[in-house]
Amino acid sequence: MDLAYIPSPSTGVINLGPIPLRGYAFCIIIGVFVAVWLGNKRWIARGGRAGTVADIAVWAVPFGLVGGRLYHVITDYQLYFSEGENWVDAFKIWQGGLGIWGAIALGAVGAWIGCRRRGIPLPAWADALAPGIALAQACGRWGNWFNQELYGKQTDLPWALKISEGPNRVAGTYHPTFLYESLWCVGVALLVIWADRRFKLGHGRAFALYVAAYCAGRGWIEYMRVDEAHHILGLRLNVWTALIVFVLAVVYIVISAKLRPGREEIVEPAAAEDAKDAEAAEKAKDAEGSEKAADVADPEETADTEGSEKVEDAADPDAKASGKSGTARAETAKNA
Repeated sequence: MDLAYIPSPSTGVINLGPIPLRGYAFCIIIGVFVAVWLGNKRWIARGGRAGTVADIAVWAVPFGLVGGRLYHVITDYQLYFSEGENWVDAFKIWQGGLGIWGAIALGAVGAWIGCRRRGIPLPAWADALAPGIALAQACGRWGNWFNQELYGKQTDLPWALKISEGPNRVAGTYHPTFLYESLWCVGVALLVIWADRRFKLGHGRAFALYVAAYCAGRGWIEYMRVDEAHHILGLRLNVWTALIVFVLAVVYIVISAKLRPGREEIVEPAAAEDAKDAEAAEKAKDAEGSEKAADVADPEETADTEGSEKVEDAADPDAKASGKSGTARAETAKNA
């Protein structure tokens, strides 16, 4: 008898009349909002405009969803195109099945398009978004819990995940690999935030650190899973993918640090221009305030000047009269 375990939901969907509310979709949506929220805060701190991250995410997210689904369908084609399977199920994304490798790869293409339209460097935007992406994955993994999928080997540990009988699964208690990966992703996000503050990572190195750290965890977590997968030399395909991508990310960090050390000073030219205009306006306002303050601070000087003019007029009335007379004669001569 199991003394303790993590229960699985009895269903992954709640029907609100004719509208189905799916837990898997909610987890992905929550993850996107978290990524955009945190990315926006980091982008503003780097000198960018508020809203830029969301504008580019409008391009990146749809591309990422398509890329994630394509990777899953291609690497697990037997689930949709084998004998007895229905190929239409390949389009049913709400049933689960998004490959992070394809999501990041094609999502980067969408982000590149968005960045070019805004005239900002893609690496800087990716650095700002990196920890948010890790948190988005942490949220998204709970969608696997709702669907009772992608769990690990059988175990009787107190935190084992209880799986009910269903299509392509056997009832029992298993390692909750969704939980392991979710917690690992939270740790990755914290690592990237700390390293970025400590070492001022730039030119895509914060994003590369996220990729390397995620792959390090995904490798051992993937090894624990028992769902059907392709194997190469005794290892699951996703384990090989994690190893290769990890090496590429580390190589990029090393080479980038040598070729382009430091961090970008300007990440969004338009925001930099706004800052200059605001600074110029502030200086002009300060100068105007200083002039007014000077006038208020020395009223006696103004009074002395006016008094001196009056004294000069009183001291030489003949000169003033002579001046007026000469002006009159000149005017008469002109009219004549």
